[in-house]
Amino acid sequence: MITYEQFFLDNGLQVLVHRDPSTKIAVFNMLYKVGSRNEVSGKTGLAHYFEHLMFGGSQHVPSFDTALEKVGGSCNAFTNTDITNYYMTLPAVNLETAFWLESDRMMYLNPQEKTIETQRKVVIEEFKQRYLNQPYGDAFHHMRALAYETHPYQWPTIGRTIEDIVNYQKEDVEEFYWTHYRPDNAVLVVAGDVTTDQVQKLSEKWFSGIPKGSIQRLGIPRELPQRGKKTRVIEADVPTDALYKAYHMPAKLQEGYLEADLITDIIGFGRSSLLEQTLVKNSDIFASIGAYILGTVDPGLLVFSGKLEKGKTAEEGEKALDEVVKQFLQKPIEETILQKVKNQAEAMKTYESVQLLNRAMSLAYYAHLGDVNLYQTEYEKKRAIPSQDILNWGHTLLGEDNASTVYYKAIS
Repeated sequence: MITYEQFFLDNGLQVLVHRDPSTKIAVFNMLYKVGSRNEVSGKTGLAHYFEHLMFGGSQHVPSFDTALEKVGGSCNAFTNTDITNYYMTLPAVNLETAFWLESDRMMYLNPQEKTIETQRKVVIEEFKQRYLNQPYGDAFHHMRALAYETHPYQWPTIGRTIEDIVNYQKEDVEEFYWTHYRPDNAVLVVAGDVTTDQVQKLSEKWFSGIPKGSIQRLGIPRELPQRGKKTRVIEADVPTDALYKAYHMPAKLQEGYLEADLITDIIGFGRSSLLEQTLVKNSDIFASIGAYILGTVDPGLLVFSGKLEKGKTAEEGEKALDEVVKQFLQKPIEETILQKVKNQAEAMKTYESVQLLNRAMSLAYYAHLGDVNLYQTEYEKKRAIPSQDILNWGHTLLGEDNASTVYYKAIS
């Protein structure tokens, strides 16, 4: 367990305090409950773009990074499909600087035209470098667009197209800010050499005057169950064919999520996994292949992805993969393998909890899900899942009618 205390401000801001007097450092982590799932078609990528804008200076802080560096601090952020997370690490004695900086950009961001255009260029360049000019970089643009028909998960966090980013108007930016960057849509975690009384006083001082949101946030369209296999062929200038095969799976808090996670761990995690041993080490079909889940708040995807050996086709790869999945479903899971996977999960959880920043992020993430204690109870539930339950969910999820396959083919 990660120990914590929590309280709420009248404007809805949820604040958690994790005390660790063994360090002289403090972590200030602000999570906003907004990601690409909160965007609409034609204005995709706004959540990620806004992450960039938040470092462009606010009314009383022309340079966010400079102000933080003066007190020995550093900062960063990330955006995914479901959340946007900002974090600062600084000496605990300078904690109030973090409250000042974060509250100012929550209330007084007011991005100028120059900042909007500068960050637009930065994001467009990132789109080009990471997704368009890199081999296989746009694979998940195609996979998401194939697997989803109505849900906003149908586009990546960067956005569906560069044109969407080019067409953002100042009004779009302002509306997104006043809709989502409100205290009642945020979770603050302060961790380190701090006290709850200290954090409560600073929270009241710097955040209590910020009004809660007044713009109604749109509902998220629900994806209907898939009723037949979907396929798409992409041809590009890449070294070899690649295969991306995804199956719809339950949401983070639904039954079956943890079982799906264990399926991918057993089949595709590490060098001793079934995929690695069967399709890479003892076969000339795949150069590499893995399995993972996207881990989303709404129903997501269980994914197999791999690069083929030179001369092998994506279709051959799918046939070989399907055979391995079939074999996995047809025989009992060895208890030693299941225990090994669960032990790996425990080791990873223990390793992650060593860092103060990771503890703060975990508290924020599970608070945004609605129950901080899920951090521990979810792990305990996962350890108790029997092998037959995993196989039962495998039969439920890993059917061809539930599959979406992208054949990413090298131009010969």
